[in-house]
Amino acid sequence: VQLQASGGGLVQTGGSLRLSCVASGYNLDYYAIGWFRQAPGKEREGVSCISSSHSSTYAESVKGRFTISRDNAKKTFYLQMNSLKPEDTAVYYCAAAWSGSPSSAYTSLFHSDFRSWGQGTQVTVSS
Repeated sequence: VQLQASGGGLVQTGGSLRLSCVASGYNLDYYAIGWFRQAPGKEREGVSCISSSHSSTYAESVKGRFTISRDNAKKTFYLQMNSLKPEDTAVYYCAAAWSGSPSSAYTSLFHSDFRSWGQGTQVTVSS
C-alpha cells in the first residue's frame, strides 16, 4: 500500500487542521492506520492509530483534541486536530500496519510496527 498525506499548514494556537492520508492499493480494511509526528531534534512519536475495526488509540498528549477516522471506500484516512498548541508543531506522517483481518482491533503507536509510510506534511502552530 502507498500513502500520501496532506492538509498541513500554519495555524494559530487554538486553531484546527484536518490531515488527510490517501491510500492506493487493495484490502485497505486489513490495515491499521497510524499517524506519527516528528519535531526537529526529536524522535518520531505515535499520535494516533485506528484499527481495521475502527477502534482507536491516542497519545496522552493529544487525547480529547485529536480525532482519527477512516473511510475505506474513499481510501482516505483523517486526523482532525483541534485546540492546537505550539508543541504540536511537527512533520506529520501517516503509516499502515498489516492487521490481518477487517475485524481486527489491533492498534499501535510504535513506528517500528508500520511498514508503509507516506511522505510528511508540515504542521506549524504559532503562539
